[in-house]
Amino acid sequence: MTEKNIVNTDFNSTNFFLFLWNWRKTLIIVVVATAIVSGAASFLITPKFKSNVILFPTATNSISRALLAENNSNQEDVLGFGEEEEAEQLLQILNSSTIRNRIVERFNLLQHYKINPNDRYKNTKLIKEYNGNVTCKLTEFMAVEISVLDKDPQYAANMANSISDLLDSTKNALQKERAIKGFHIVEATFNNFKKEMKVLEDSLFLIRSKGINDYETESEMLHQELGIQLGKGNAQGIKRVEEKLRILSEYGGAYVRLRDELANRNGRLGTMQAKYDEAKVDAEQYIPQKFVVDAAFKAEKKTTPVRWLIVVVSSFAAFLLSILVLIFIENVYKKNLLNTKIQS
Repeated sequence: MTEKNIVNTDFNSTNFFLFLWNWRKTLIIVVVATAIVSGAASFLITPKFKSNVILFPTATNSISRALLAENNSNQEDVLGFGEEEEAEQLLQILNSSTIRNRIVERFNLLQHYKINPNDRYKNTKLIKEYNGNVTCKLTEFMAVEISVLDKDPQYAANMANSISDLLDSTKNALQKERAIKGFHIVEATFNNFKKEMKVLEDSLFLIRSKGINDYETESEMLHQELGIQLGKGNAQGIKRVEEKLRILSEYGGAYVRLRDELANRNGRLGTMQAKYDEAKVDAEQYIPQKFVVDAAFKAEKKTTPVRWLIVVVSSFAAFLLSILVLIFIENVYKKNLLNTKIQS
């Protein structure tokens, strides 16, 4: 930096402080007046109290997968805390119109917020007021924080706790609708599977009533018996064995097919039963979707307005604005003075 620049900088800084000193009385009057007015105005603002609920999402959404599934590939733990993805899902539900509408109805917020029910834009005003008082966000530890502001501290606490409670019922309702439909599909498939097995069992029972109980063993034994009877030349014995072989030949193939099919279905029956049990549990049972760390309670001190902050910000803003106005006034005055001198 050159010497000339240094001189100019010092000169400008000196001029600025001289300017402030010359206008000190005006600036002090403006700042003090602004502080008094803003301080008085802050008392016209309705105090609001804040209540918070801190909760964590659960790691699992399916009861059956966490408790009943033998091969839990995802290693879901019904006692585990959820991660960021689960927390963001809870946020979407908490900010949904479903929960908002139920809170509006439960706490009669239209009347509580003093909104005219006949107002053309009542819903817009209601949503704006609600969103201004209710916030749901993630904390740095991936928990979900529900905050409610209200002029009544108990009202704020009750609303925060109710929103937390509605989270369970809302999420479970969304999942239950899908789980019930899934259960009906599994139930129909399982019942049809058992009916088909019953038909196979009845058919196999009918064949067994013909005297066929073990095709391979009986076939081997009858052929051995036939050889013995042929060796003896026993015509009656030969005829009796041949009749049994005829029946075995007529129904043996069906017997083997039915037996193998039933064996295959019996192997699948356990898997089908497990799927049925899991789907039934998901459709009928209920599990909390959150861990509440801190429930809301009635606040003892107001959160807004912060009167000292209003006074400080207003006074500082008035101070800066006053400087700009006074600089403008001085520049205009100097310009007019310069023009007067030139003309004279």
